[in-house]
Amino acid sequence: MSALAASEAPVAPLLELRDLVTRFDLRAGLFGKVAGRVHAVEKVSLQIFPGETLALVGESGCGKSTVARTIMQLDRPTSGSIRYRGGELVGAGRQAVVQFRREAQMVFQDPFSSLNPRMTIAQTLIDPMRVHRLGRGRDLRERAAELLARVELPPEHLDRYPHAFSGGQRQRICIARALALEPKLLIADEAVASLDVTIQAQVINLLMDLQAEMGIAILFISHDMAVVERMAHRVAVMYLGEIVEIGTRREVFNNPQHPYTRKLLSTVPIADPTRRPDSRPLMADEIPSAVRPADYVPVHLPMRQISDSHFVRESAEG
Repeated sequence: MSALAASEAPVAPLLELRDLVTRFDLRAGLFGKVAGRVHAVEKVSLQIFPGETLALVGESGCGKSTVARTIMQLDRPTSGSIRYRGGELVGAGRQAVVQFRREAQMVFQDPFSSLNPRMTIAQTLIDPMRVHRLGRGRDLRERAAELLARVELPPEHLDRYPHAFSGGQRQRICIARALALEPKLLIADEAVASLDVTIQAQVINLLMDLQAEMGIAILFISHDMAVVERMAHRVAVMYLGEIVEIGTRREVFNNPQHPYTRKLLSTVPIADPTRRPDSRPLMADEIPSAVRPADYVPVHLPMRQISDSHFVRESAEG
């Protein structure tokens, strides 16, 4: 399965996942025998190209965050491949992982717990640069001030502590910290979910401006299809650990093929009353549990090609 980025040029993917599987053993009894497994990520294949935003969407519990944690080597994959700039990360040595983590940074959902309350903003921004030996002394301080300016915060905030900031300001600081190492890939895991709508829009605009300025690729993880429609170049829909549909933003939003994609889109508010359907199905069903017996062997239905860049997984619902 392959898809081109927003540009027509056949560029190589920055990051590529091939048949990625991440499962977690559940142990029980005196001897800790494996009693079951959480099938968090199942045969996920996708590509992220330089300078594009790929949105990974789905409800809580579908495996989106586990994909992010596995990419960052925080969770160990059960099988599959993670290739960054052509090099394999699964089983790679420590030096390769450290280099990757310098070039790939994460912004988490909760800006309150993402910042150390005992560190000033200057310390928060300078720390990763010092670890990677990107300067010293006054140079690092000046660089920290530049990072704050880049996320539209004044330099006098450097000596304040996180409790002095609002949620939106804290998330800007988290973005500034992620930019400190000049990454090529930014993974935003529900990065605007905890913010109110006005602040969400500001942070989204900031991310889009930074992408245009720096050319970074963004893996944007979200459950909010309205935010995704604003942000993404391409969209991958995830359900029970699998990618069930992937395509350009226009293809997925205008021509959704999978029943789960259509359910997600039914939750997007439509401002124009003339465009609202007479009735919209409520998304009341919960995602089934991903816990399976220890000997369970999953069945993976094939992907069907709709267009050059639009694929949908065969569904039992048709």
